[in-house]
Amino acid sequence: MQNNVHVVDHPLIRHKLAILRDKKTSTNEFRDLLREVSLLMGYELLRDLPTEDVTIETPLETMTAQMLSGKKLCLVSILRAGNGFLDGLLELVPSARVGHIGLYRDPETLIAVEYYLKFPEDISTRKIVIVDPMLATGHSAIAAIDRVKDQDGADIKFMCLIAAPEGIAALQEAHPDVTIYTAAIDRELNDHGYILPGIGDAGDRIFGTK
Repeated sequence: MQNNVHVVDHPLIRHKLAILRDKKTSTNEFRDLLREVSLLMGYELLRDLPTEDVTIETPLETMTAQMLSGKKLCLVSILRAGNGFLDGLLELVPSARVGHIGLYRDPETLIAVEYYLKFPEDISTRKIVIVDPMLATGHSAIAAIDRVKDQDGADIKFMCLIAAPEGIAALQEAHPDVTIYTAAIDRELNDHGYILPGIGDAGDRIFGTK
């Protein structure tokens, strides 16, 4: 990890990401692959979840084992594309609470505009993972983290599939305390704020819209 950016580099993730990038990949396959990648990234992302000793009975004897303890988890999805990560992460931690923040990018200014917000009441007591497949300009991620911090959220990570150098720099400047987890750092943004080479519009590819 360097400069609070963690590239989750694994052969399976690289393979699945290559298929996700391919414009010929179907909507259904895209959704399935995104869920699979979220599972693989989740193992690394959630490595620091606290555990506690518990006593259990195996079929043969009593033993001390470890189970999750301490602060619980809250996943915050940046609508709408962030929902593509939720199923996989919830498979790993079914007890996690889920918050949503709706943001759209103004086509002229590229600034994130909020249109929906719903967080668990106890978000300030939870470990928080904000999810969005793309970290492009960084505006949406910064706006989402701002709103989480407005609710006194403090233990925050950001998870994306692909990040642009411009988005990483913007997010680090605004929130240097937030660790970024990504499967890849791409080359740059184009004039419309899309990541190159990227995957296109993640929301459209997840939901089959244009």
